[in-house]
Amino acid sequence: MNAQAGAGRPGAAMVAAVAVAGPDGELAGWSSGAQDLLGYSAAEVVGRPATALLGGGLPASARERLAAQQEWVGRVALRHRDGHPVDCLLRACPLRAAEVRAGWLFEAEPLAAGAASYEDERANDTLLRWAFDQSPFALAIYDTEGRFLRINEPMARQLAAPENEVRGLRITEHMPDPAFRLPERYVDRVAATGEPEHVENFVRVPGEPSPHAWIVHFAPLKDQAGTVHGVQLAALDFSEQAAARERLALLDRASRSIGSSLDVVRTAQELADVAVPVCGDFVSVDLLEPVLRGEEPAPILADAHLLLRRAAVCATVPPAVELGRTASYPESSPVARCLATGQGAIHHITDPEIAHWLAEDPERAAWVREYRPHSMLAVPLRARGTNLGAILCVRLAPHTAPYGPEDLRIAEELATRAAVCIDNARRYTGERTTALALQHSLLPQELSEQVAVEVAGRYLPADSRAGVGGDWYDVIPLSGARVALVVGDVVGHGIHASAAMGRLRTAVRTLADVDLAPDELLAHLDDLVIRLGTGRAADVHAPDSDLGATCLYAVYDPVSRICSLASAGHPDPAVVTPDGTVDFLRLPTGPPLGLGGLPFESVDRRLPEGSLLALYTDGLIETRHRDVDVGLDALLTALGGAEPSLENTCDLVLGAMLAEPNPDDVALLVARTRALDAEQVAEWEVPSDPAVVAEARARATAQLQAWGLDALAFVTELVVSELVTNAIRYAAPPVRLRLIKERTLVCEVSDASSTAPHLRRARTYDEGGRGLMLVAQLTDRWGTRHTGTGKTIWAEQALPGGTGEVR
Repeated sequence: MNAQAGAGRPGAAMVAAVAVAGPDGELAGWSSGAQDLLGYSAAEVVGRPATALLGGGLPASARERLAAQQEWVGRVALRHRDGHPVDCLLRACPLRAAEVRAGWLFEAEPLAAGAASYEDERANDTLLRWAFDQSPFALAIYDTEGRFLRINEPMARQLAAPENEVRGLRITEHMPDPAFRLPERYVDRVAATGEPEHVENFVRVPGEPSPHAWIVHFAPLKDQAGTVHGVQLAALDFSEQAAARERLALLDRASRSIGSSLDVVRTAQELADVAVPVCGDFVSVDLLEPVLRGEEPAPILADAHLLLRRAAVCATVPPAVELGRTASYPESSPVARCLATGQGAIHHITDPEIAHWLAEDPERAAWVREYRPHSMLAVPLRARGTNLGAILCVRLAPHTAPYGPEDLRIAEELATRAAVCIDNARRYTGERTTALALQHSLLPQELSEQVAVEVAGRYLPADSRAGVGGDWYDVIPLSGARVALVVGDVVGHGIHASAAMGRLRTAVRTLADVDLAPDELLAHLDDLVIRLGTGRAADVHAPDSDLGATCLYAVYDPVSRICSLASAGHPDPAVVTPDGTVDFLRLPTGPPLGLGGLPFESVDRRLPEGSLLALYTDGLIETRHRDVDVGLDALLTALGGAEPSLENTCDLVLGAMLAEPNPDDVALLVARTRALDAEQVAEWEVPSDPAVVAEARARATAQLQAWGLDALAFVTELVVSELVTNAIRYAAPPVRLRLIKERTLVCEVSDASSTAPHLRRARTYDEGGRGLMLVAQLTDRWGTRHTGTGKTIWAEQALPGGTGEVR
């Protein structure tokens, strides 16, 4: 501290006014600055009590700190030697020594001219008192021990006590709730460190019926020397701002959490999870049954008794209605009323309509008695003018406050956003269901047993928002006990892809009936895809004007065990031979269907009897986290564990390849080859001489007798006679006759001519033209297929009593 030398002598130099006192309070040292300040010489004051120089009493806080031998700084009036008071700022510092009690160092600084009157003016300023008492903040002043010294009116209301009742108490002495230990710790810390603190708290004070959000600022009260003499607490109730912030945070969380998928139930559960605990301790989402099926729900009548499905629940207590169960709501219930009116509402458990509802529902009444909810709100889920269901929110006593208008606004806004996501999921479910129904109707409903192969197939739609695609497979019986195996993939997803797949599958069956070679069939199919794509270009509803597809077409002959295959941009098939070898049949890959102008090529592979052939689409081998090469290796590994049952083999392959949700649909067709016994096939070469027709009939009749098919001898003789005669007369050698006994009796005549006969009606006086008419009338089926060296005309007859044998 500094004192202006000779307070009564203007212009004197500034020197320190310092004095030292012993433990007994007697002055032991006196500086020249002190002499200038008060006019006493050292000889006059040394040995006298320091208190003799006081012009008035010390403040109570000063006496307490000095008695505790603690430093104190404050304003005092000292007595000058001539008797007038000198206002000073005095600092008393304890001097620690060996004695039990400490001595003291005093430093004094005279207050500036007019300071006393200014301080007095501040102390008596009515505006300053009003500013403290009427501040919108709840203000409190504590001493350094954390005891109340002053509080203003807002703080008195929050504490539910006047100032005279709390003065001298610590915070937790007035409010023993553990929640108030936190501000008490802050007061103590600020008093000790001299650094301000800031905290946001959510607590119920005695003057409020429910918890509020508070911003609390703790500030140290210091003198000019920086010594802390107290702590000020300023608290502001920002519950409205906190509620708005919480509402925005809830809606932001809802926008990020709700609608992560296009599954109705999952979207409903996301809504319930977001709503707890902001909207209640218990939140359930109940939906109308048509919504879960992807259908449009019917309008709700005002007096309707509703049956809804519990789609989601999130709660701190067990629900009265479990997930998936039907929830019944009479017309008096909050859920039925909000759906009928389209408006959300708040209900208290004591409301008459709630009592009436619970009287009709003993199960919910028991739940209410056990968990004691005090209020609930019901909000409809509506999107695009359609009722989808309702949210029921419940708060339990005594932990939460009853619902208010702000809670209802939050729930309604949350329901509005969630309803759009649920309706999107409903629409997607409806479209997906329709596309799946179309897809499955276009796929083979069951794979009939074949003589040439044993088959099993699977189709799995994509587990993604893209929906079902255009993957398909088919098994087509052909003439001569042969069978066609087909797998294809139309580019794209949805109903358009499924419809395009249906067209291609129908076209493949039609072309297969003509008995075209695999490469020729793909060429015709390519032309069809080009025409379909041209038609789609003018269709504004089509997602893309380009229609592309891949296809693999294979024909297996159980007599020769030759498999003819051609590919249009499709993955190579895999084959497992009886010795356990697993590999791919490497094919010359042609262009995808729809490009046009490029050739396709067929290859022939002889397969051992009992070989396993696997045809598939790219969705099986290519996933989000696996490239094609890795997928192909995994497929070979899976097929290496193939089981005798082809159904089990399909399940094994799909389980190994599709361990995660697949972004594309999958078609899989597996076939185990068979071979006809030599005893089931009879074949002869026929010389190009009309005289041998009778011999051909005789050989055929003898073979039928050996097979025990005498009942078919008459028709077979007629067919053989007609077909062999036509081949000798109109075709080119060599001519061959073959009989095949499997599920039917097949008669085939092959020649080296590419000219195909056609059925025509003979006129009255025509001498020929009736042969093929008779063949068509007497047999079940007949036809012509072309080969690389000519053609084959065939006819089939059903075996009597179904005596065909399959090996």
